[in-house]
Amino acid sequence: MPTELTLRPATPGDLDDLVSVHVSSRAAAPMPAGVHPEREVRAWLTERLDHDEVWVAVVGDEVAAYTRFTETWLDDLYVAPERAGQGLGSALLGVVKARRPGGFCLWVFETNQPARGFYAHHGLVELERTDGTGNEEKQPDIRMAWPGDDPLAFYRGLIDEVDADLGDVLARRAALTRAVQPHKPVAGRDPDRERAIAEAMARRAPALGADRLHRIVHAIITESLEASQA
Repeated sequence: MPTELTLRPATPGDLDDLVSVHVSSRAAAPMPAGVHPEREVRAWLTERLDHDEVWVAVVGDEVAAYTRFTETWLDDLYVAPERAGQGLGSALLGVVKARRPGGFCLWVFETNQPARGFYAHHGLVELERTDGTGNEEKQPDIRMAWPGDDPLAFYRGLIDEVDADLGDVLARRAALTRAVQPHKPVAGRDPDRERAIAEAMARRAPALGADRLHRIVHAIITESLEASQA
C-alpha cells in the first residue's frame, strides 16, 4: 500500500483521470473490449458524477484508481495498470463496504479471472451466471454479491425481488395458457412440448437440470389449466 494514499470523493476536476483509468484498466484486463469510444466513456462518467457515489484513490497527486457505486450496485472498480497489486482496489472496495453496509451486487465477466479471484478473496460470492445476452458486449458474465452486515436480510431482499418477478411471469403464463386453449387442434396435454420447454429452460438454469424443471413446468401448466377453467 502506497504511504501517500488518499481516499476521497471524486470531483468534476477528476474527470480526465477517471476516463484515463477506466480506459487503460479495461484495455489491460482479460475482459471483452469496451464497445464505447473514449468520448462516450467521458460523457457517461460526466453524467454519473451527478448521480452515483464516486471515490478515488490518490497516490501523491495522481488519481490511480476509482470506484463508482449506487445504493445497491458496485458498477465500477478500476485501477490504473501501473498501480495494480498495490492494494488500491482493496482500499476502495473497503470504502464501498463501509458506505453500503447492507450489501451490494456487481457484474464481472466470466473471463476476468483476476477480478473474480479478487472479489472472492474479499468475501463476495457468485450468485448467478448469464450467457451475456443482457450486456452490451454479449459475453458471459457473473453476478457477485457482498451480503453485508446482515446476510440473511440481504439474501431475503434479493429473494423478494425474484419472487415479485416470478409472480408477474406466472400471471403472464397463466393468461397465455388460457388464451391458447381454443386454438389447440387437440385438447389435452402435449408431453413432448412440455419436455422441450423444460430442456430449453435447463439451458438457462443448468443448476436445476431438465428433470427438476420438467416437474416445475408440469405443475405450472397444471395449475394454469385449472385456473383457466375456473
